[in-house]
Amino acid sequence: MKDQGQVADIVLEHPSLVREIGLPAVLRPGAAWPALRIHTPARATISAELRLVSGRTPAIRRLVVTMEAGEERKLSFEGSASGGGGVYEIGVQLNADGSPACYDRFAFAVADEAGIPPEQSSIAYLDRDGSMTYVPDYKGNRIADFSHCGYQGGGVRLPDVPARLELEPAEAGSEADDTRRIQQAIDELSLLPPGEDGFRGALLLKRGVYRIAGTLTIRESGIVLRGEGQGEDGTILHGTGAVRRDLLQVRGSAAPVLLENTATEITDLYVPSGARSFHVADASRYTVGDAVAVIRHGNAEWIGAIGMDTIVPRPKVGGTKQWEAFDLAFERIVTAVEGDLITVDAPVASAIERRWGGGRLVRCDDAGRIEQVGIENLRIDSDFNPDITDCQVDGKPGLTSYCADESHVANFVVLDRVKNAWVRDVTGYHLEHSLVTIDRHAKWVTVQDCTVRDMVSIITGGRRYAFHVTGQLSLVQRCDTETARHAFVFDARVCGPNVFLDCESRIDYNASEPHHRWSVGGLYDNVRAPLFIRDRGWMGSGHGWAGANYVTWNAEGPLTLQQPPTAQNYAVGHIGEQKPPFLPNEHDPRPRRDGFWDRHGRHVEPRSLYLRQLAERLGEQAVRSVSAVSNDCGPQPGR
Repeated sequence: MKDQGQVADIVLEHPSLVREIGLPAVLRPGAAWPALRIHTPARATISAELRLVSGRTPAIRRLVVTMEAGEERKLSFEGSASGGGGVYEIGVQLNADGSPACYDRFAFAVADEAGIPPEQSSIAYLDRDGSMTYVPDYKGNRIADFSHCGYQGGGVRLPDVPARLELEPAEAGSEADDTRRIQQAIDELSLLPPGEDGFRGALLLKRGVYRIAGTLTIRESGIVLRGEGQGEDGTILHGTGAVRRDLLQVRGSAAPVLLENTATEITDLYVPSGARSFHVADASRYTVGDAVAVIRHGNAEWIGAIGMDTIVPRPKVGGTKQWEAFDLAFERIVTAVEGDLITVDAPVASAIERRWGGGRLVRCDDAGRIEQVGIENLRIDSDFNPDITDCQVDGKPGLTSYCADESHVANFVVLDRVKNAWVRDVTGYHLEHSLVTIDRHAKWVTVQDCTVRDMVSIITGGRRYAFHVTGQLSLVQRCDTETARHAFVFDARVCGPNVFLDCESRIDYNASEPHHRWSVGGLYDNVRAPLFIRDRGWMGSGHGWAGANYVTWNAEGPLTLQQPPTAQNYAVGHIGEQKPPFLPNEHDPRPRRDGFWDRHGRHVEPRSLYLRQLAERLGEQAVRSVSAVSNDCGPQPGR
């Protein structure tokens, strides 16, 4: 691979190894090790290490050569692949005269594929010790570790916070607006000092109906808004009036700020999707515990390579926007600094490649975020005008008349500029857009055991996104919807990992999906719903490749799965139709490849990828902590 700075051209060679992005790179036991063919424009010293990727094992083979400017040489490792199997990496360090050190890597698995039990995935399976093995492609891209998603970084039970204030509902039949007195109670709670656990306390809304004509806001850390049940006899927040709005906002004072004076370049020619470690030009600026952003640049050349500067215009309607260069910022915590090698807590979910713009590491200041905020045990409803109806879906006739008023509550709760937050045991009726929106600057959020019913809006773009994720490292589990358009949906340029686990939707007017513009690293784990992971082309304003490096695991329902250039999408253990994409060829005839289908038509073990990864990282207690289901009287999820 040749980088923009012309440091070297490095090619992996082997007669049988698949060398293609997104496809498993597997050697049979006994096969010769792959070789490297290297061409250097400048005089350089190259060191290459062949290493088993497990623990801190020493290099199996190591080569060091000095090459003159313009020289080409083949580097071969002696011996052959052992019969023990495993995942291997070839790490390459280049020290060219007059240039800082840079790095490259290649990867492959040694396995007898016939020996993998049919009840397990061929690319993510349990080895002899009961640990997960992930088969990479030849550049090291693999199914990511999703276990860091959720409250407190995953594996932590949601807390039960004592109530410090209580409110009673107005008398039955009252038409009074409760917005002000609930907001005053939230503000009063906000003035209390947080305890050692970070909580100020919970505001308990006693069972009954609370009429909300405005928008409630939580602006301080350590506050829980709690009701006494999501059933008809529980605590009901009823949005009144004919104004489209959020019923509740959880919002800190400022988004995270990148401290540009700390920025340093990533010196790897290629950092694969799923990696947690990479080299930087100056690691002295970082210490363990630093909050950082791993920036992945996508330059104009990359946009051209994935075909997103030549999107076929939307027929008749027009308005298609070609993509421009953009960055992804993966928020992470530094967990190790070893020389110029940085390790972070969770993987990056899109490959960082020097020729497509490379990447950099920057420290973050997220002091403007609030944290330790919970919303729980409530029922949500909204006024709407039943006389406003429609019978179209996405502009086409096809339904009997349905309620289509849009002048009412759009979202129950929008979480932004917040971390370590949760929404649990909430049921919503008659909403226009979402029950929960996890917005761009939210992180480590858990949404669980929530239900959406009878959404009210016209059925077209921008409506009925029941659980809407734009933030990162979030977990939505055991949630259930009906009448959504996109029930479990990711927005544009979402920096995963993020997880939907054990969720189900019915009466769908479109699919659950990454919705547009290179959202990366989502997992649909045991989700029952129509799923589309594809190039959306001219749809919307030019949505294009909506998702990259997505995984469906033991999901059920119709599935469209395509492979974007420079990345992959995986369907493992899927039961349901392999659904062709919607876009007709006469409008956009460019060829697209299917994503990677593995064990289609039967589920695999382990049942849940997320829970297995969590158990391996933190132990079975972590799985028990996130698997606890609340006992409430409201509608319960499908499983």
